[in-house]
Amino acid sequence: MEVNVHHAKTHLSKLIAAAESGEEVIIARAGKPAVKLVLVTSPVRKSRKHLRGSGIGKLWMADDWDSDETNLAIQKLFEGDDDDLIYPESKPK
Repeated sequence: MEVNVHHAKTHLSKLIAAAESGEEVIIARAGKPAVKLVLVTSPVRKSRKHLRGSGIGKLWMADDWDSDETNLAIQKLFEGDDDDLIYPESKPK
């Protein structure tokens, strides 16, 4: 539908409703199309992957993750006392 500026001023609410329902609304000035009313789309919502529980089933932990040996090794790494630990890749030959 094409309307003039005066009609658009007096019937703006109806023209907005028409645009919202998908109708093309063009406002003309002096008989020449000047403006088109279009529906503004909602911004795309961000993914909710950052919420709690989004990692369920994606993490894997070793069976010995809380064993005494593992805890001792971690403690020694933090304290800097790793002389007793054996690292095959860095063990002197």
